[in-house]
Amino acid sequence: LRQGNMHYSKHNIFSRISGSENYFLVNLLSGSADILNPAEGKMILDLLAGDKIDPAFQKNLAEQGYLVEKSEEEQLYRNKYLDFIDTRDDDEIQLFFVPNYSCNFACTYCYQDEYVNSKQELTTDIIDAFFRYVKTEFAGRKKYLTIFGGEPLLNSPKQKEMINYLLRHANASDIEVCFVTNGYSLADYIDILKQARIREIQVTLDGKGNVHDRRRFLKGGGATFDKIVDGIDACLLNELPVNLRMVVDKENIDGLPEMARFAIDRGWTKNKYFKTQLGRNYELHHCQAATDQLFTRISLYETIYNLVKKHPYITEFHKPAYSISKFLAENGNLPDPLFDACPACKTEWAFDYTGQIFSCTATVGKAGESLGTFYPQVSRKEEMINAWESRDVTAITECSSCSLQLACGGGCGSVAKNRTGSVCSADCRPVKELLELGFSAYFEEPILSTE
Repeated sequence: LRQGNMHYSKHNIFSRISGSENYFLVNLLSGSADILNPAEGKMILDLLAGDKIDPAFQKNLAEQGYLVEKSEEEQLYRNKYLDFIDTRDDDEIQLFFVPNYSCNFACTYCYQDEYVNSKQELTTDIIDAFFRYVKTEFAGRKKYLTIFGGEPLLNSPKQKEMINYLLRHANASDIEVCFVTNGYSLADYIDILKQARIREIQVTLDGKGNVHDRRRFLKGGGATFDKIVDGIDACLLNELPVNLRMVVDKENIDGLPEMARFAIDRGWTKNKYFKTQLGRNYELHHCQAATDQLFTRISLYETIYNLVKKHPYITEFHKPAYSISKFLAENGNLPDPLFDACPACKTEWAFDYTGQIFSCTATVGKAGESLGTFYPQVSRKEEMINAWESRDVTAITECSSCSLQLACGGGCGSVAKNRTGSVCSADCRPVKELLELGFSAYFEEPILSTE
């Protein structure tokens, strides 16, 4: 699409804003983002159809990087890619450690329920070996540790002893720690947690009361909501940061307004140690029983968009990102181009109590995904590691011609591998559709004020 020497940038993302006559035009490579009125939107449509457009508007498009000389754009792409790699090489690394895959819950959507638990138990020797590996392998790098499961905070003397030992090691290594827990035994661990440098504790509530208890219950049955709420209260009282996660699908999404109201009324949303995230329930390693209950990424955000219109207070509890829309609204500029959305083997590694090394939380513990061992001896499967390390949009064929690549980053490597058998394939995100909703929510509608 040429206008003189200039080409319509291959990185332009253009569409009409949901529920509006206006359009948006975004280019992550040049860093430009604009809302276009209907007349300007029509000129872009004319340009895409190969027609001549108003010279003043064309000049403006060139100044903003929406019309480019191909060679200049290719050079800018190379420069920004090198910047991205340099920045990532200096980024903080997240190290996951799994002390066990066992759990006291029997959640309806657990993706680890088919994992075979090793009879081996976590020992101080294994913890020592893990910290030795970290000290050697990640020397000089900023890093933090996330304790994951299974359920890492099982309420037993042995588990408390091991968690205590882990945290003493983390303190000695000057490493901050996060926990991902179902929250049932949180209150019983407060005294242990207070002794560490806790960055955050991620806890899941899937709705208020029975909505949650129907999905996340004890093995053998038994409600869990009230005990988790007590644990969250205890964390906030002790200034331990909480990241409350709500896993949503069609079964519980209508409980979002009630869950938001509960958190607001309890004073959580005003607490500086409290934040939230919404997690989409999706198939990771095997088919779930009720796949008809799962949202696609875009259908979930359409549903949230409509719920927020009806119940604006939801945004006191959680503000959806709609791809890069929330970032743009809150910062007044675009994020840097995302050449890679998959941190596996770059800024994320996972380890478990059997002494194995994995790429990330999505693969840890999964048969056939081990990348080596840190105990009883150190070993690495370099070919598999290289596949993860080399994955980014420059290496994924489907990404090369896609205008959304720098917002999507190729998606999740594990999901892509499950779908195609290859790490170096795309897990596409509906960026354009999310932006249509996001520009409506954050720029056209007053209900999602970013104040």
